[in-house]
Amino acid sequence: MSDFKVGYAQVNINPPLGIGICGYYVPRFAKGILDDLEAGALALSCAGKQILMISVDCCGIDGGLVKRYCAAIAQNTGVPEENIFLAATHSHTGGLLVPTNAFDADEEVIHRYADFVGERLVDAAKLALADLKPGKMGYIVGWAPERVAYIRRYKMKDGSTMTCPPINDPNIDHPIGELDQRVNVLRFDREGAPSVVLVNYGLHADTVNGELLSADWPGVMRRMVEKALDGTKCIFFAGAEGDVGSTHVYPEGGDLNDTEISFDNEMKSPGMARFVGRALAGTVLQVYDKAAYVDVDQIGILRKVVTVPANMPTPEQLPLAHKYKELHDAGHDEEIPYTAMELTTVVAEALRMCRMENGPEEFHLGLTGVQIGPVAFVGIPGEPFTDIGVGIKDTEGWSMILPCALVNGDAGYFPVQSAYDEGGYEARTSSYKAGVAEAIIAGGKELLGELKAY
Repeated sequence: MSDFKVGYAQVNINPPLGIGICGYYVPRFAKGILDDLEAGALALSCAGKQILMISVDCCGIDGGLVKRYCAAIAQNTGVPEENIFLAATHSHTGGLLVPTNAFDADEEVIHRYADFVGERLVDAAKLALADLKPGKMGYIVGWAPERVAYIRRYKMKDGSTMTCPPINDPNIDHPIGELDQRVNVLRFDREGAPSVVLVNYGLHADTVNGELLSADWPGVMRRMVEKALDGTKCIFFAGAEGDVGSTHVYPEGGDLNDTEISFDNEMKSPGMARFVGRALAGTVLQVYDKAAYVDVDQIGILRKVVTVPANMPTPEQLPLAHKYKELHDAGHDEEIPYTAMELTTVVAEALRMCRMENGPEEFHLGLTGVQIGPVAFVGIPGEPFTDIGVGIKDTEGWSMILPCALVNGDAGYFPVQSAYDEGGYEARTSSYKAGVAEAIIAGGKELLGELKAY
């Protein structure tokens, strides 16, 4: 008989007002709270092993902080560092955890907030472990409704490639790529305790904009699911979302209701977050009662390192890159001869070139695999394109595979080969040369095979 147990806890991680907000290349500082930022912790126990899966409402957690947070959690709970799956929801309206030159902010405030988040993650882990109860797991796949997600990279009629082109731009030809509209849902029913539903879907959490702190649509979705399902808690892990946004470039009907067009040509507002969150909560509610229950007689977690070459600048590229960085750092973006998303692209590209002027020549990316019976997670330490998630999901031998973005690191975009061939924001700003996506898919498949044999 299985001794599978599940625990859950959720804690508030709101930062102080005035802190820099992460997510764009323009300064923003928190002026208020639209909705609470939270961290959720799922504790799993079976056959003498314990695993912690933690989801944090922030844009990303860099490798240094991940190590620090996991070490503190391990020290305070006894769960080994290597048994922690720490992910960001990728909200673009959360507080900064690491100072950056792009923001004229009080670094001490940011450092204090990072310390506070670390303390709260320890609290969440302790509470989730204390909440362990015998449970069972079911899984099911839902489908996201129309108007929620769109591939955000487009081939233009002039032959160029653009991320987030202007609404109704007559130069738009077609989107590059296909959506993966599968919404992975796990439900954990527990003896004498609230059930927990885990949701995994690939879409940028970037629909709010502005200077109010918010968990974006994942927060709306969690609250809607918990309100609709009495006695149920909800936790979210972002899927392969690197090339997926919520903007319809040819809006029709009520697409523009309760929204506005942001500086980077995207449809954003608290209303957009409500729409996306409610729509995806509806998907969860549609399938929740039909989840197929499976036996969980073992759990496991493994790590695998994938080595990829760095996208270092050439000597010829550096003078202009340094010029753009200096203008950006001085707050003079208006002197850079681009606007909207094109401006964001050249600024981010310049920052990447300056950052990598002296290397490194390669990167070691850590993938994290988790097994819960016949279900597997593959955690990726950055923002994978949709095709990476699809490629990993195609691995045989599992009832469900959940690719997760921004797990145990925030190492930027992982574009597919075609994106490098075509250009665009993600490929031009990525720290990695072409081939990184294909290396992650291969590494993810190998990791899944190793989990099977574990």
